[in-house]
Amino acid sequence: MKQKSIKAILLFSLSFLCVLSSHAQSIFIEAESFQNKGGWVVDQQSIDVIGSSYLMAHGLGIPVQDAATIIKVPQSGSYKIWVRTRNWTASWAPTVDPPGKFQVLFNDKLLTKTLFGTEEANWHWQDGGVIVLEKGELKLSLHDMTGFNGRCDAILLTSDLKFSPPNDNKILSAFRKKSLNLGRPHYAGKYDLVVVGGGIAGITTAITAARMGNKVALIQNRPVLGGNNSSEVRVGLSGLIFKSPYPNLGKVVDEIGPIGHWTLFEAKQDPDTERSKKILKVIEENPEKKQHNAGPKSNYEDEKKIEIVKNEKNIDLFLNTHVFDVKKQGNKITAVLGKDIASGEETIFEGKFFADCTGDANLGFLAGADYRMGRESKAETGEKNAPSEPDSLVMGTSVQWYSDKLTEPSSFPLTPWAIQFTEETSQKLTRGDWDWEAGLLSDQIKDIEKIRDHALRAAFGNWSFLKNHSKDKERYANYKLSWVAYIGGKRESRRLLGDVILTEQDVLNSIPYDDASFTTTWPIDLHYPKPVKGLENEEPFLSEAVTQNIKPYAVPYRTLYSRNIENLFMAGRNISVTHAALGTVRVMRTTGMMGEVVGMAASLAIKHKTSPRDIYKNHLSDLKKLMEKGVLETK
Repeated sequence: MKQKSIKAILLFSLSFLCVLSSHAQSIFIEAESFQNKGGWVVDQQSIDVIGSSYLMAHGLGIPVQDAATIIKVPQSGSYKIWVRTRNWTASWAPTVDPPGKFQVLFNDKLLTKTLFGTEEANWHWQDGGVIVLEKGELKLSLHDMTGFNGRCDAILLTSDLKFSPPNDNKILSAFRKKSLNLGRPHYAGKYDLVVVGGGIAGITTAITAARMGNKVALIQNRPVLGGNNSSEVRVGLSGLIFKSPYPNLGKVVDEIGPIGHWTLFEAKQDPDTERSKKILKVIEENPEKKQHNAGPKSNYEDEKKIEIVKNEKNIDLFLNTHVFDVKKQGNKITAVLGKDIASGEETIFEGKFFADCTGDANLGFLAGADYRMGRESKAETGEKNAPSEPDSLVMGTSVQWYSDKLTEPSSFPLTPWAIQFTEETSQKLTRGDWDWEAGLLSDQIKDIEKIRDHALRAAFGNWSFLKNHSKDKERYANYKLSWVAYIGGKRESRRLLGDVILTEQDVLNSIPYDDASFTTTWPIDLHYPKPVKGLENEEPFLSEAVTQNIKPYAVPYRTLYSRNIENLFMAGRNISVTHAALGTVRVMRTTGMMGEVVGMAASLAIKHKTSPRDIYKNHLSDLKKLMEKGVLETK
């Protein structure tokens, strides 16, 4: 039945494409593939939902520089222009002047008066009317009008003036491929280990396996490495490393991680070591590094992470590549397919073993791995923090921000489409930290664009009130909004299930396991929505943390591989834990140690041609020896 429905969709898709006149001249341009993106940014966070990345004008209320590209017009004549876009605030403020307005220019001229991004709330093709174009090369530009997150997915120019492009995602996907003439996937090669996800856990997994002599592919769907610790999100590294029973775990974490709050804490505990002296000197010369979250870009050292990875001879790094499909034989993954988030070009990566370090467990989900989302019931887990009935509550996505104080006043636009604050509801702050957290009651994967956008409405609306309406607005007059994240910092979504599912009481009661591995030190730190009195008509955009202190606890290795996909490891916030237990293991220096353990286990599985599960059953002593030794730094 399933095969028949897929064939029907494909046949319908092909018949739809044939509606475009065979004599028509058409030009399809992915906005994210523009040669000069100007001030527009590429956003891929909802690529699995809408089928594509898109360009966004994230200018904090100041129009961004035009994005531009050169196209070739095949023949002179009349063309219908269609732009795939959306009015991103329409679901909250349908009657207000849309903030995401932009124009399309041709050789810097305005040939259509249509303002794009002003109509439907959902992604759709907005009709820009008919224009006349001359044959030859043409500069095509996106001209932002507000600096408030207008967005463009694609542009279609067609001489078939009666044709309307498809909106259905599956049909649109086929239309994109045909229009862009995308051929067969490029073959990247066959790897011992394919690591999907380039956050801290993915980096440490890849480096560890590579230094043990294995050929590794590291695939990341952003232009930078580090995940939440990148300059795009700006969350500091937390959790302690170098702890018993394996005090040499954490070496790679320490090598790739920026110096900051917790390295300074460790240096102060033992100031006479060479490592501590180095840390204290760096902090003395760069005091801004003490800012843990939402600090300056330099605090997160994107270039350092990429340089270390590129210096590893056994790692092939693939940035801007999103894994969207897998190939399997039985319960084993044989290959993953990735596509470039700008060009859409596809690449296939074959591997013996795979590590899901995506956070959202994208790879495991595609492979059919068992997973869980939300909170388990108290009856199921026996946990003190579990609800009486299972539910979908998760920890949310932080959209942090900060302002800088200038020597003269700085203005900020009115934002009638944002959350409307009052003296009583406004947050009288000049920076928003981790607790500017949204979407705890939403699906962090399917609804991520809406979650992020709601958080932007909160940040922009609050700042606009403080600057324009607050009785204390003189206090904020010289402050300028300098940075607001557009890539959300997620805490929780899917959790893959392993042979052991770590629970809250395992940690609180220090339950010993024979396969104890990395040590978690962070409290059981669970976040809950924090409604603002007077804003009951808006979903919460703030959170509060409820914490329980713990003793350092060594987590079993069996939480780091899938119980039903035979060659799948995982490291990061998507490992095999309950919602409550995730509260302690999710911080990034801890997830980085997970990666070191996974890299070691993968190297043993490769060496012995066996499974992650068999490492526990027959090679646990070998894994313990590797954890005792730790990973050596490449000279």
